[in-house]
Formats: sequence, C-alpha cells, structure tokens
Amino acid sequence: MRYRPLGQSGLYVSELCLGTMTFGGGEGFWRQIGTLQQQEADELVRTALDAGINFIDTANVYAEGLSEEITGRALRNLGIARDQVVVATKGFGRMAPGPNGVGASRGHLLDQAKASLRRLQLDHIDLYQIHGFDAFTPMEETLEALDTLVRQGLVRYVGVSNWAAWHVAKGLGIAARRGFTPIRSLQAYYTLAGRDLEREIAPMLASESVGLMVWSPLAGGLLSGKYDRSNSAGGDGRRATFDFPPVDRDRAFAVIDAMRPIAEARGCTVAQVALAWLLHQPVVTSVIVGAKRTAQLAENIGATEVVLSPEDLQALDTASALPREYPGWMLERQGATSKR
Repeated sequence: MRYRPLGQSGLYVSELCLGTMTFGGGEGFWRQIGTLQQQEADELVRTALDAGINFIDTANVYAEGLSEEITGRALRNLGIARDQVVVATKGFGRMAPGPNGVGASRGHLLDQAKASLRRLQLDHIDLYQIHGFDAFTPMEETLEALDTLVRQGLVRYVGVSNWAAWHVAKGLGIAARRGFTPIRSLQAYYTLAGRDLEREIAPMLASESVGLMVWSPLAGGLLSGKYDRSNSAGGDGRRATFDFPPVDRDRAFAVIDAMRPIAEARGCTVAQVALAWLLHQPVVTSVIVGAKRTAQLAENIGATEVVLSPEDLQALDTASALPREYPGWMLERQGATSKR
C-alpha cells in the first residue's frame, strides 16, 4: 500500500480509501446500496486496516446517519488509535425538513459537522467535505463556515465533492484572498468508463495541487467483470436495481473487451485492471473502494499489486478515449503549431 499527500498538505493517505456507503442500509434508496450491520462492517474495516488502508470515507446522508454511527463504532470495537486512521465525512445533503435542512449554508454546515462528530464518536474530523455545489448559498459563506470549523479544532482539512472545475478554482481564489482554510481535495467520479473529468477538472487539479479522491471507480459495478454485451442487464449486481452512474455502454463494453486480455495476461481480475488504471493516473490521490463482503474488498485491495505496462495503458486509453470536444481540439491544434 502506497501513501500520498492529500493535495498541497502534509496529510498522507493510502492510495485506496474504504468507502462506507454500504453500511447501515435503512429504508428506500440506501437499501439498494448495501445493508451491512455492525459485525460485517467491523470485518471490512479490519480487513482494510490490516492491508494498510488508513483512509475511511463516509457521509452524513449515507443510510441517514447510520453509516457514520457504524463507522465510528467499528473504530472503537477494533481499538483503533485515533492517529492511525484518517476519517473523512461530508455535509450538504438533506438531513432535516424545511428550507434550512439542506445545503452549504453556515448554519447547516456547523450543525451537521457537530452531528457527524457525535455519530462518529470522534473529537475531530480529519477531512470535512462539501458533498455538492450549493447554487443558493454564497461561496464565501460556505468557505467561512469551513474555516470556522477548522479554527474551532473540529475539522483538520477541508474538501469538496462533485464540484465543477470553475467552482473549485473560484473557491481557491476566495480562500486565498480571505485567508480561509484552502480546499485540499475534490471527490469526483472517474473511471475508464467515464473519463469526462479529464476535460477540465483534472488539468485544474494538477495546476492547483488539489488532491483527487475517486468515487465509483468501477462505474457502479459495470467494470466488475460481471458484465459484457451479452449480459448488460445486471444480473444480481447493483446495476440491476440502481443503474448509476450513467455511462455510454458501447464505449464501456469496448473498454471491458480491452481489459479482459490484460487481466488474463496479468493473472488478475477485470475489476483489478480498472482500479490499477486509476492508480497509474498522476492526478489521482486515493481511490474509494466499497464492498459488501470481505472477499470483494480483498480483491479490490489486490489491485495495488497490479502493474500495467505502457502497452496496457495505451490499449486502455485508446478503448476509453473521450470524443473530441471544443475547445480541446482547438487547443490541441494551436498547441501543435505554436511551438517557439
């Protein structure tokens, strides 16, 4: 297991991060993701920590708070020293009725960070992330609230999730101008089946030294190895009941076709090839892996041992290449003709 700094910070996190969206279940939507209870969660957390993972990601909305409760209890049950694990959680989603029960306002974030701490049974959150972009709250207010949490000692580092490149760039500028705690990470969707992030977000992250945490690296299970053109409906996988995130299936199946011979040659699984590709991308800090079974988590962890050759990477890049879009093709054209 390798460790990387979280953006432009001194905090080192493992290249894989344990995601806890499968913890808790509850009712409705969250039951489709996972219904792991305490004993099962304890086993997953232990498996992750034994493999060298020091990074755990959760959110207040996961199973309506149950995920945080189970995560915090697992750390206590296993007797994990606080300084041996980096705990990340998120706030933004609806946690109460009414107009102020959702969003990135100062009141909502201050209340929700404290509520997350109670559920996690911790005295501080290592990385507190805004779970989405709030178009109705001034960004200055959101960033000031995050800065307040850091100054109060409740939060160590701050990040965002599902923000556009210009959102992050604007946030960095406001934080620098106002002396607020800077954004250290972005949690975003990135996978061989969906490389849209490479158009604007990835170059911005590299330019501004912001870390990248990848969610849904297997495209909601589509790159797990269970699916191909003859079996696209989902079987008993998560895609059968929750077809998300959206993908171009023709391109996704072309990627799977390219991954299978690589997996056979490397003696690994298709899922491990998909994860290993992400771990070979310089912009990636940590890849979030969730699981319902310890065997599934162990397989994901095995991706850290898969080394892809330049030829492998070229084959995967070709199969998963994004359609050309403006201004990318113009920048490429002008860059090729304006060498000095």
